[in-house]
Amino acid sequence: MGDKVLVGMSGGVDSSVAALLLQRAGHQVCGVTLKLYSNEDIGICDNTRTCCSLQDVEDARRVACRLGIDHLVFNFGDRFKEAVIRPFAQSYLRGETPNPCIECNRTIKFGKMLERARLLGMDHIATGHYARSEYDPARGRWVLKKAADQAKDQTYVLYVLTQDELAHTYFPLGGMTKPQVRALAEENGLCNARKPDSQDICFVRDGDYAGFLTGVMGLASPEGDFVDRQGKVLGRHRGIIHYTIGQRRGLNISFGKRAFVVAKDPVRNTVTLGEDADLYAPGCLVRDLNWVALPGLEGPAPALVKTRYTQKEVPATLFPAENGRVRVQFDAPQRAPAPGQAAVFYDGDTVLGGGTITAE
Repeated sequence: MGDKVLVGMSGGVDSSVAALLLQRAGHQVCGVTLKLYSNEDIGICDNTRTCCSLQDVEDARRVACRLGIDHLVFNFGDRFKEAVIRPFAQSYLRGETPNPCIECNRTIKFGKMLERARLLGMDHIATGHYARSEYDPARGRWVLKKAADQAKDQTYVLYVLTQDELAHTYFPLGGMTKPQVRALAEENGLCNARKPDSQDICFVRDGDYAGFLTGVMGLASPEGDFVDRQGKVLGRHRGIIHYTIGQRRGLNISFGKRAFVVAKDPVRNTVTLGEDADLYAPGCLVRDLNWVALPGLEGPAPALVKTRYTQKEVPATLFPAENGRVRVQFDAPQRAPAPGQAAVFYDGDTVLGGGTITAE
C-alpha cells in the first residue's frame, strides 16, 4: 500500500488529474478543497464564479466521488485574509506590484495544508502544479525543477517552498502537458475535463486591482503629480495604486511621445513617466530570500534569472549584499524589474532560490 496523500483539489482539471494519478500509483488518496474566502469578502454579491465558489467545491467533490476517495473542506478564510490579502494591499500602498499567489503558496497551500495533513496522519500532500521535485544526493538537498511542459511551468511561484515541504509534496503533473491532462480527464469521465483555467488573481474580480483595494479594502489613494525624470510636474494622477511599472495605457496625459510609468514614490505620492528606454535596468536588489538547491550564497555566482511570471529567464550574476539580500547584475539591461515582484534564480531547469525585488 502506498503513502497516505492529501491532495489539494481546487475543482479544476489539473488537481483532479493529480488525484487520479496518485490513486493509480497505489497511494491512499484523500482530497481537500481550501476555502479561502467567500464572494462577500471580495465584494462580489452575485453568483459570479471564483476559484473558491460553491461550484468549485462541488466540482472537487464530484471528482472525489467518481474516484471513490474521501473529500474534505478546510476553511482558511481568516488566515488567508491576514497572510495574503492584507499584505497584498499594504504592498500596493508602498508603491510595489505584489504577487499574492506566491504568498498564498508560502503560507496556505503548502504550509497550512502540510500542517493539517500531518494532524490527519497523512504522509504527503500533493497539488496540480506543473513542476517537478526530487532529492539530489550530490547537493544533499531536495530540488525544485521546471515542468516538462515549459509553457505551463509554475516554478516561478513555487520558489518559496522549504526543504521540508518539498520532501513531503508530490507534483504528479510535472511530466505532462496540458492537452495530456485534459485527455486523461476525458477518458476517466471527470466532470471538469473541459473546465477553463482560472485567470488573474483569484480574489480580484476582472483584474480590477485598484477597484478591489479602494472598494473592498477601503484604501485611500489620493491624487498626486505625474512627474518626469527631472521632477518636472506633467499633470495629475488618480492615485499610485492605479499604476504599475511599465504601464502605458490609461495614463490620460499628453507627454509629447509614448509615455510609460517608470517609477512610483509613495512618500511624495508621485508617478514618474518616461520613455521605454528608461525602463531598462542593469540589475535589481532582492530581499526575503528562500534558497532551494543551495543552502545560501557565499560569493558571486552565475544564474538565469526571471523577474516576472511570463518572462523568459535571462543570464545574470548574483552577488551577496547587506542584510542577507542579493544583488542581481544582468548580463544585459532588462525591462521593468518591478519592486514587489519575485526574482527567481535558475541553474538550467533547477530552481536555485528566489526572493522579492525591493526598491534601491
